[in-house]
Amino acid sequence: MDPIATAQYGMLAASRRFEASAFRTAQMGDPNANVDLGLEVVEQITAKHEFSANAAVIRTADDMLGDLLDILA
Repeated sequence: MDPIATAQYGMLAASRRFEASAFRTAQMGDPNANVDLGLEVVEQITAKHEFSANAAVIRTADDMLGDLLDILA
């Protein structure tokens, strides 16, 4: 299993989740839209943290790979 590829997919999923929530939030001006602003704020914050966590996984995997290469060199 490739942690970098998994984290990249997680970043993509978090980005899509954030975009969907932002789209729903933008529809608040429509009187027919049933948008819960509190729920959307929580959704966007959660997506932001998911993205950041997956970015941290990529940084850590990159650091570990660099250390491994230093040991082998």
